[in-house]
Amino acid sequence: MTYLRAVGRAFALAAISLLSWVDVLVELIAFALLCGGLVFFLGPAVEWARGRSAVARTLAARWCGVEVGSPYRPEPPEPVRERDGWYRDGNQLYKRAFWIRWQRRLTWALEDPAASREFSWQLVNPLVTLLLPVAVLLGGPRVLHGYGRWTRWWLGPRPPVEPRKSRPHRHLEALGHQFGILALSLVQLIFSAFQLVVFVGAMPLAAPVVLRGRSSITDTLRRETEKWTGVRIPRPYLPPPALPVPRADGLYQVGRQLYEEPFWPVQHARTRWILRDRATWRDIAGGGLSFLVSLVCSLPALVLFSWGMTGLWLLWVWRPFVSSSVRWSPLPEVSTHLGALAQTPLVLLALAAALAPAPWLARQQARVARAWLGPTESSLLAQRVERLKQTRSDVTVTQAAELRRIERDLHDGVQSRLVAMGMKLGAVEALVDTDPEAAKRLTAELRAATSEALTELRALIRGIHPPVLSERGLLDAVRALALDSPLKSQVTGSLPGRVEEPVEACAYFAVSELLGNAAKHGAKRVSIEVAFADDLLTVAVTDDGPGGANVARGSGLRGIERRLGGFDGRLTLTSPIGGPTKATLEIPCQIHPGLRPEPGASPPGPPEVVDQEPSSPRTSTSSETV
Repeated sequence: MTYLRAVGRAFALAAISLLSWVDVLVELIAFALLCGGLVFFLGPAVEWARGRSAVARTLAARWCGVEVGSPYRPEPPEPVRERDGWYRDGNQLYKRAFWIRWQRRLTWALEDPAASREFSWQLVNPLVTLLLPVAVLLGGPRVLHGYGRWTRWWLGPRPPVEPRKSRPHRHLEALGHQFGILALSLVQLIFSAFQLVVFVGAMPLAAPVVLRGRSSITDTLRRETEKWTGVRIPRPYLPPPALPVPRADGLYQVGRQLYEEPFWPVQHARTRWILRDRATWRDIAGGGLSFLVSLVCSLPALVLFSWGMTGLWLLWVWRPFVSSSVRWSPLPEVSTHLGALAQTPLVLLALAAALAPAPWLARQQARVARAWLGPTESSLLAQRVERLKQTRSDVTVTQAAELRRIERDLHDGVQSRLVAMGMKLGAVEALVDTDPEAAKRLTAELRAATSEALTELRALIRGIHPPVLSERGLLDAVRALALDSPLKSQVTGSLPGRVEEPVEACAYFAVSELLGNAAKHGAKRVSIEVAFADDLLTVAVTDDGPGGANVARGSGLRGIERRLGGFDGRLTLTSPIGGPTKATLEIPCQIHPGLRPEPGASPPGPPEVVDQEPSSPRTSTSSETV
């Protein structure tokens, strides 16, 4: 009876699993609508598919005897109305909470690592469960327990750091990335053709159409390509035009035409900006060329993979249970297990031929997309000039505030102590002949006050430029910060020498602020990775806090951005609801090779000087747990 019940459950699981392909179809349609600008369907589609996964976890516990917990991150908090009645999201205010709630739930659903595992399970699980009744007939009820463990591996919770993926897994994933880039390139091609139609027949609509396509389609292609292949495609567009300035009579001038309102001057400026930006036309050309290259790279793999999967299905699923013989081109007809075994190596060879070059081909597709959708030298220069204009005022204000802080600390602290010490010295002079004992007591107080003033002055100097930074360099200074932090910290990385002192100070205080933020918001662990390559200093700080960090809502993060802006640097923040939070600092700079310390050298002292530039002992690759 138990045996028959297990077989029945296997058939039921196989039937239920086929519905997962319906979920995949719904999600793909919702994703296509997202690429077309209809953004309200993908999040609900993903959450709706989670209901099927919940049923699978329940059946795994009830029929297979394997408990499977929920793998999802905590749901995002509800928006909170502020005192003035508005809801705030970054720098935007909303009268109702619907838009903020929808954005948070979409981010929560898509950025959860469990979402990608769940989508892969929806694709693969129906193929596995079709063989499940046969396996139960041969192996008995214990096969169901193995299927429950299979379900737990896909749909159960996992530790934050996932194990290294196997080579077949990486190649299968890369093949999926190939097809993903092909699909996004097709959408880009369609929208590029639509833009050309708008340019020819509806020029007033060109600016909003192009800007909408940049944000919803082209930027999606750039972002997903970088996520899938590691090939970064920066935005190449020229800075937007400034708002028009009225003349002395209050009118706005565009050429020889005057306007009373700024609406039409703004539209003219935006249209000229779009048409004169070479990146607009490169996006249109890249839509066609990127699709053609992706099609050439992906079509053979798609044919081989489809042919191989069809062969496995016909040989080992369709033939044993439905038909006595099968045949598919160009192989001969098969009616026995021996014939199926003879053709199986050819099927596996086709699958291997489709999977083997997938990572390399995906990167080539990404490089072609970068060549056309990435920035040129002129756009990079224009972006940098505009960024320096924006950050110049921030740097000036920050420097003025820092000088005022130093002046205030000196005036209220050390200066006051020095004035008091001068008065006590006068009293000592008056008492040294008449009351030597009192003069001795005042001298002892003066000694203590001198020590306190020196301690306060050293603390002020450390706030301006920490001594460990001058003596040991950035990597050791970051280790010192990690040692002082209450978090369990891990510092990894290497530097081939010393970067410029201002850059060191900028990175040091930025890391200090990030560690303070992590501790303040309840993180327990933090990892810091320091690297230098291609004249770019990169510092990545990752903590296991609750996430939800936003530059627009954090004065400390805005301060880091302003500090990095003075060096043309960039702060990249990834902080989904539920964590983890990863802040990456990127600062362009030069490096000065240092000298390695000799074995048994004395504790850190003033560094040696090479070519009149500050230097320090050469740092080496290290991994230290604090």
